[in-house]
Amino acid sequence: MVSFNFALKLTYHKAVGITATCMLAALFVGLVWPYAASQSKTQITDWLNAPDLMLDTSVLLTVDVFFQITFCVMMAKKIAGEQLSVVQRAIYAVALWFPGLLIFPVLFALLVEIIFSFPGNDFSTLSWATATCVLIATPSLSYLIRFLLPEKDLRLELMFVVNAITAILGIIATVNGRTAVKGTNSVEWDALAGFLLIIAAGTVAGILVNRRSIRKTISKLQ
Repeated sequence: MVSFNFALKLTYHKAVGITATCMLAALFVGLVWPYAASQSKTQITDWLNAPDLMLDTSVLLTVDVFFQITFCVMMAKKIAGEQLSVVQRAIYAVALWFPGLLIFPVLFALLVEIIFSFPGNDFSTLSWATATCVLIATPSLSYLIRFLLPEKDLRLELMFVVNAITAILGIIATVNGRTAVKGTNSVEWDALAGFLLIIAAGTVAGILVNRRSIRKTISKLQ
């Protein structure tokens, strides 16, 4: 899902942006092979079973999803024809060129898996061959998505949904089962009230924004 979201976001870049982003990902794969070759399946298993590391990973996941959803919001405003302020344009530029944090661990995991799958081969050759595949496959997938889904708004909705699902599944996975074994019969009323308040505030804000957009659309038509 991270890789698909990475290629999906590239559909909003021009050729220069796609080339620069894919070259960055390919260079990462090509240069990180000394560290990837030193890993072992036992060490990776220990990492995945470390609760503190998994909780840190969930924070990384949250930051990444925050930037991606921010991009979705700013792009939605542009598609709707709204005039962005100076601050909003700056936020949009940062969110657009932010490649994401999760794609690099995913590429690293891919490289480690390839090194494990081809024992006895030169690690550097495998790494740069994988980098070449990333450099070719990523823009190809991006252009394929753009061909299959030419509507920007439809791709944007898909990107939003993918990030939301990634956040939900990622947080569930990175807590490492701790919430499943630590049960409680008490209710945190303060936390519950705060959660309901956030939902209510978001609902009201959504209704107000929707009404404002409808009024602007009606005024333009008149």
